[in-house]
Amino acid sequence: MRYDLIIFDNDGVLVDSEPISNRHLAACLTELGIETSYEDSLRDYMGSAMHRVHDLVLERTGRRLPEDFDDVFHARVFAAFERELGPVPGVAEVLEKLAADGVPYCVASSGSHERIRVGHRVTGLDRWFEEERIFSSQDVGKGKPAPDLFLYAAERMGVAPARCAVVEDSPLGIQAAVAAGMDVYGFTAMTPADRLTGATQLFPGMGELPDPLI
Repeated sequence: MRYDLIIFDNDGVLVDSEPISNRHLAACLTELGIETSYEDSLRDYMGSAMHRVHDLVLERTGRRLPEDFDDVFHARVFAAFERELGPVPGVAEVLEKLAADGVPYCVASSGSHERIRVGHRVTGLDRWFEEERIFSSQDVGKGKPAPDLFLYAAERMGVAPARCAVVEDSPLGIQAAVAAGMDVYGFTAMTPADRLTGATQLFPGMGELPDPLI
């Protein structure tokens, strides 16, 4: 099946940001007395919008994170992006081929518009993503695993959900795509295959992106 729209997650799929982001999230939480390892952060928060981090911390500890938590965290992460961030290996070649072949694509991320833009600028991926191809959980008020973001992206791009394919690397993203009625391809570079339950197909690297997508 050839799809009418390819929807990419951003963090961990387009830009190699998950190690940076989760390292700093774990540190920020631990500094507040909420002991969190890097592995804990990957397991609990990878693919989450920030509101889910706040909700889980409140649920588990009974504590509310400080009002400036997001600002402090993002300041650290964006500074680290400037120093360390790169594109996911092979993704530039994938985007180049999609653009050359005229295949519609976009990004739908739990991250903020600012986070997406900073990451794309630093890695040079901004050349493939005009404003109309960028969708954030900020646009719908709910992050993954809710399907709202993927449904919104499909609507804005003028494509029926059943004609969309999603490229995701987190369990939350897989759940969101399935709930949206979309096929979803699970990228296993950072997430064990057994955690991406429900994916249409799994693949280990952008060079092995399944044929229906390219």
